[in-house]
Order: sequence, then structure tokens, then C-alpha cells
Amino acid sequence: MKNLILLFALIISCSVNAQSILGKWKTIDDETGKEKSHVEIYKQGDKYFGKVIGIANPKKQNALCTDCTGDNKGKKVLGLVIVNNLEKDGDEFSDGTILDPNNGKVYDCSIWLDESGDLQVRGYIAFFFRTQTWKKL
Repeated sequence: MKNLILLFALIISCSVNAQSILGKWKTIDDETGKEKSHVEIYKQGDKYFGKVIGIANPKKQNALCTDCTGDNKGKKVLGLVIVNNLEKDGDEFSDGTILDPNNGKVYDCSIWLDESGDLQVRGYIAFFFRTQTWKKL
């Protein structure tokens, strides 16, 4: 009986981990449908962050965030933390921000897993928003 309970707990644990936002994601441009970059979502304390760990376009490997402000101004996009301070709220992660390195703008952000296991990433200001689908690597 103990083995059965242990097996059941392991199965539940694996299914929860399979649906985690943590890990490496391929970003897809919502306008072109093309792969843009790879972002690693990680947890630090009780907050979630996302760091650019790969860039699809070989010509942009050394791109700088020239339109960024503050500490990010002039930093390489590769290695840049673009998702900041998300908090888990049920099945959604919100109350954080996302940086668009192409224009240097920072938007409020929420992310969630859809029914297929893809990550929905929404940046927004007030009632205006843009959502991208990121695929697990």
C-alpha cells in the first residue's frame, strides 16, 4: 500500500512538473510567426524571471539594447533579463514586467500555460496588450 501511495505521489509530481513554466522556451514573433530567441524562465525566491539565452538570427548575436534605459542601456540582448518579478497567482503568473529589447519599452506582464502546454506571454499597458506564444525547448 505504501508503494502504491508513493507511486501515485510521484505521478502527480511528474505531471505538475511537466506543466511548469520553468525551463527554456523558444519565443515566436506574434507578427511574423518566426522564431526570435530562447528564454530561460527561472525562479528566484518567490518570484519568476526570464533571461535571453539564445538569439535565432545569427546577425543579431551581438545586438545591444540601445533603446533601453537605466541599467539595461547598451547591454547585450543575449544574457539580458527581460521578464522580471512575476508572482504566481493560481494558474497565472502576473504583477511583473517584460522588456522588449527591440524598442527598450517595459510593459506589465502576465504569463500562463495554455491547454497544449505552450506559454502565453502577454505584455500590456492599461487595456492595450500583445500576446506571444512561446514553445518549450
